[in-house]
Amino acid sequence: MRAEGDDAALQALLLPFVDGVLTWPTTGGALFLRARDGWPLHQRPLPGLVCEQSFKPEAEALERSGLTLVEESDEGRYPLVLVLPPRQRDEARALFARAVAHCAPGGRVVACLGNNEGAKSGETDLARLAGPVGVLSKHKCRVFWTAPLDGPPDPELARQWLKADAPRAIADGRFLSRPGLFAWDRIDPASRLLVEQLPATLSGEAADLGAGYGYLASELLARCPGISAVDLYEAEGRGLELARANLAPAASRAALGFHWHDVTRGLDKQFDVIVSNPPFHAQGRADRPDIGRAFISAAAQALRPRGQLWLVANRHLPYEEMLSVHFGDVRTVAQRDGFKVIAAVATPHAAPAAPVAAPGKMRSKSKARERNWK
Repeated sequence: MRAEGDDAALQALLLPFVDGVLTWPTTGGALFLRARDGWPLHQRPLPGLVCEQSFKPEAEALERSGLTLVEESDEGRYPLVLVLPPRQRDEARALFARAVAHCAPGGRVVACLGNNEGAKSGETDLARLAGPVGVLSKHKCRVFWTAPLDGPPDPELARQWLKADAPRAIADGRFLSRPGLFAWDRIDPASRLLVEQLPATLSGEAADLGAGYGYLASELLARCPGISAVDLYEAEGRGLELARANLAPAASRAALGFHWHDVTRGLDKQFDVIVSNPPFHAQGRADRPDIGRAFISAAAQALRPRGQLWLVANRHLPYEEMLSVHFGDVRTVAQRDGFKVIAAVATPHAAPAAPVAAPGKMRSKSKARERNWK
């Protein structure tokens, strides 16, 4: 998710084609890795463009604008590969290696990063892998591109970078994770604090919103024997794949559901328990408490009456007002190391308005209320 407004990196990425420094291929199309939608993709024809994106909100935006999505398993080779690398360096390096591998003979990789998002490091990394690069700076971003390629000048480095992004065991082998996911190489201390507060008496059907690689869902099942089912909702497809693997041993213990889904768009099921450590950043570094508030709203609508929400957040994030709007019983159950754990109980959802009764029936109901009052 991104805040509304121009996407400077996307705009800068296409600037070499707008200015005529580079030419768009006339045949063979182009692959856009970690693609994001925005007006620069629609200001002029970009024949043959296909997009890859594992983050659900961005993928949905691309589809809504009519762009074609391909899976990460796509093995096609293209005369042009565009890349918007992430901040996490191991993931970004692997993306550069994949971009070069997707280049058809004589193909070119073009990438862009914001100056405060690792632009200089990204330029250096692509040059290490693929040789000298051209560079253009604009919109507080750096766009850089390779010469025509017939493969990486350093194939061994490409293999190393791909391996560095592969799933690996963390937490003494308890979970699989990979670079680029939230708290990918450790147990997040906020999530650990939440887990410590979960009552063993929680029961029924549960959901984990923003499930990541599945830590909260796994601990919920381990600590609460009354939980009969868990649905994991995660917007990042790379994380959801790992959650499937990490929860596989619990498949005989409870019914499991895995949903590549943007929680801010709401849920289509009802639950007795919801746990969440909602994200509070988007593409940039600025706090985005609106994301957490949207998670709270979605949870409130998805909980059955008297259902429980157990949420952890950074202490400074202003979620209490939203919680008080949607929940009847809200309490902070723990605070530590800058985090807070909040438990909230759902109130019954508002019933539809009753149809207007005929005048006679209205008088009858009025008399009944009067008798009850007496």
